[in-house]
Amino acid sequence: MTIVDTPERRQLRELTRSFVTREVLPHLSGWERAGELPRSLHESAAKIGLLGIGFPESVGGSGGDLLDSMVVTEEIIRSGGSSGLIAALFTHGIALPHIVAAQDEALIERYVRPALAGTMIGALAITEPDGGSDVAGIRTCAVRDGDHYVVNGAKTYITSGVRADFVTTAVCTDFPGSGSLSLLVIDKGTPGFTVGRRLEKLGWHCSDTAELSFADVRVPVSNRVGPEDTGFLAIMQQFANERISLATQAYATAQRCVDLAVRWSRDRQTFGRPLVARQVVRHRLAEMHSRTEAARAYVHEVAERVAAGQPVVTEVAIAKNVAVSACDFVVDAALQLHGGFGYMRDAEVERHYRDARLLGIGGGATEIMNEIIAKGMGL
Repeated sequence: MTIVDTPERRQLRELTRSFVTREVLPHLSGWERAGELPRSLHESAAKIGLLGIGFPESVGGSGGDLLDSMVVTEEIIRSGGSSGLIAALFTHGIALPHIVAAQDEALIERYVRPALAGTMIGALAITEPDGGSDVAGIRTCAVRDGDHYVVNGAKTYITSGVRADFVTTAVCTDFPGSGSLSLLVIDKGTPGFTVGRRLEKLGWHCSDTAELSFADVRVPVSNRVGPEDTGFLAIMQQFANERISLATQAYATAQRCVDLAVRWSRDRQTFGRPLVARQVVRHRLAEMHSRTEAARAYVHEVAERVAAGQPVVTEVAIAKNVAVSACDFVVDAALQLHGGFGYMRDAEVERHYRDARLLGIGGGATEIMNEIIAKGMGL
């Protein structure tokens, strides 16, 4: 059931469970309706060290690695949270790693430390309206003008884009679509930088998502992350962690839905007997459990190799697809077992059903993962 069962990780699970019970569960439905999390939740998570898990203490984090971050993700969802909550509360998990890896002390002081302290919110802007998964084809351009870049373009589907104080933004530093990319940290409020409408989504309702536009936005060269034209490599290097995180959300969501379905099947009486008394129900629960356990085991194995620094691009793609497939099956079966109640907004399983649909899209769609797997097979 655990990644590596150590005393420290057992304590981390307990800390996470307590945080969710105290700070999240009483308010999650309201946040879903509001369409965003309160900024105070970031500060609360930071005060007890959760926000900084997976980031070194030298940059303001709490220490730990990818596996510790997975422990937090597992426990948040298993305790009644959601993948949408994780997306909104831990957006810095995709906004900050490039800055940390570049070892730019000025940017670390201005953005990383405040974000890990919960006093600033960061977002990552890569996807464009006409680009989808084609990272190399990014058309938002940054033209050098003295000690500034002038940025023009647009981004979409940006998680935490409405609330973000800064956005780590992928820009083309040559001609549009050239694949010559850099990363710039752009502050909200910079003239010409506009946060567009809040996007309404099928799921992840408590995670705000925005369109961003840049019209002659002047960004200091000092806000560039790493050397010019190294953005593509920087983005690719962080994809493994992001995809493992999404795979973790997938099998953790599946596990939560197994737990909910088992509880419902034991308590729900039909025709004078509990649902679980019927063989067809027991067998469906057994299949849900089996797929979840298999997905968890494979993701854990791959995650340990990623944490050890091994180049496992193909295996990461397999892990994401396997976990998402298991989750898709389980959330559908869990809602079906809940019957009419499962279709109601008051049912937790209904939220997981909606939220899970994004996991096969974000961080590289299932089809993109299959192409990576095919290349790994030499096809």
